[in-house]
Amino acid sequence: MFCSSCRYFVKVAWGWTLGLLTSFLLLFYNFSFNRSVLVRRLLSLVVATAVWYVCTEAFSYIEEVTGSCLETDTSDALKSEFTSKASCRRAGFRWNGVDISGHSFILAYSALLIVEETAPMATLKPASLSALSRTVLNLLYVALNLIVIIWVWMFACTSVYFHDTSHKLLGTICGLLGWYLTYRVWYLKPLSPGLPLQLHPKEQKQHA
Repeated sequence: MFCSSCRYFVKVAWGWTLGLLTSFLLLFYNFSFNRSVLVRRLLSLVVATAVWYVCTEAFSYIEEVTGSCLETDTSDALKSEFTSKASCRRAGFRWNGVDISGHSFILAYSALLIVEETAPMATLKPASLSALSRTVLNLLYVALNLIVIIWVWMFACTSVYFHDTSHKLLGTICGLLGWYLTYRVWYLKPLSPGLPLQLHPKEQKQHA
């Protein structure tokens, strides 16, 4: 029961991540910074959603083309009349293919995305927010940090209870690559959403 609940919660992990992060960015950048900065940060979420969609679809495709239909979890009897994962499972059998861990991917990728996009909160303090807006912003920031903790905990649970080790490793590598190729490679280029706002070292000393 507990594991089933965890698996369902992870399935909607991207919705939680995207919903909270979008709300945070709208409030953090909309009132205190140039609108173009907000647009770039929202574009980074569009890119992240594209990465999530492409990877999850690729995982499903790989499992489909590498799989075969087996009679049960303990039997290797091949049911060759079922050539797709959907038809195999509808018949009550087990589809056995390269099942790259989408859970490991989304949990690792979501946690890194949140850390990157909320980092400016530590050094940049929006000045034009009302007391209510500032309270809401702080609550969103706390909620996002709690979500990161939950994602890390669920990542650990996934590592123990679900998928083969190689499948979990592949999923994690895909999540790390999705983060690295955007925030450490592409976003450093001029034609990109760019990185979240950061204070220059001299400005950090002035705000200390």
